[in-house]
Amino acid sequence: MSDIKIKTVQNQSDTMKFIKYEWEIYKGDPYWVPPLIMEKKKLLNKKKNPFFKQAEAEYFLAERNGELVGRIAAIKNEIHLEHHNDDNGFFGFFECINDQDVADKLFDTVKNWLLAKGLKGMLGPANPSSNDEWAMLYDGFDDSPRLLMTYNPKYYIKLCETYGMKKAKDLYAYKLENHKVMASEKLKRVQQIAKDRYKLNITQLDLKNFKKDLEKVKYVYNKAWAPNWGFIPMTDEQIDAMAKDLKPLAEPSLVLFGEIDNKLVGFALVMLDYNELFKEMNGKLLPFNFIKLFTEKKKIKWARIITLGIIPEYQKKGLDSVFYWEIVNRAHNIGIDLGEASWILEDNDMMNRGANVMGGERYKTYRVWEFKF
Repeated sequence: MSDIKIKTVQNQSDTMKFIKYEWEIYKGDPYWVPPLIMEKKKLLNKKKNPFFKQAEAEYFLAERNGELVGRIAAIKNEIHLEHHNDDNGFFGFFECINDQDVADKLFDTVKNWLLAKGLKGMLGPANPSSNDEWAMLYDGFDDSPRLLMTYNPKYYIKLCETYGMKKAKDLYAYKLENHKVMASEKLKRVQQIAKDRYKLNITQLDLKNFKKDLEKVKYVYNKAWAPNWGFIPMTDEQIDAMAKDLKPLAEPSLVLFGEIDNKLVGFALVMLDYNELFKEMNGKLLPFNFIKLFTEKKKIKWARIITLGIIPEYQKKGLDSVFYWEIVNRAHNIGIDLGEASWILEDNDMMNRGANVMGGERYKTYRVWEFKF
């Protein structure tokens, strides 16, 4: 292990090495989706990403004999610490050759950095938080990831386990097929009863009134998900930044709001799986690949249900079933008959039941690791 050197990312050149290292790890992997380099640069930029107004991080590269063999980030998230009142930091952006010595050195580097910050444990991978790409693929390696979901080599699991990491929580992804959902008489019945009983009115995103609709998202987001394990509240500035990134890709008919007596009670964000297009772009959106987002959109066959939240006082009333029914029908109307509901906490019984009622197939598992110092 003594020949492994850890270098702190210090400049733009190092940042590009950090980003481009993925191309070495996934060379020849048919399921990997190259990240958009410009988006990764923006995400890692501590001066421009509003996440870093309440968090700090350090990025590290591992070298052996002058060759890059791994990368990792150490992250301290003040909002997490305030919300959960624990002593956990995070590791993220982990990539590594299949070598336990290298992995151990990387994990030790994060551990020592977090210890120096007064923390006593780490969770991850968080890239850089649970509001971004989160958790490690644990099962379901024979498929490309949907939009904003992670992907990694299977040997990463052993690297984490051998280091001494334990499962903190598993997250599930369900495959939804239009014909199976439509065949669910239970879903059809339950959603109609809930819709009639509570007079739930579903509306879609209005791009002409985007700012007004964004305020609705802010209202629901931190209310609906606050009780969930691993949840980290997002600041208005973070939601604004996320919305700015997603707006050009948004399909208005799949961004839904639910109101009862003119009171906002729920929100669903469903995105087309642009990974199907990104896969061919090799990390470069400009100058010409950007056009493909519009000219080749009809090639996309999948959508991902990213968030579906009901504010607490209206939960357990079947209102989520109304959203699911609307989503599947609206997706079908634009030629999308495959969907992924992800991610869902393993112990979120309500959401797991909902996925099962729709005939969903739990086809991928993601793991959040924990290591106490």
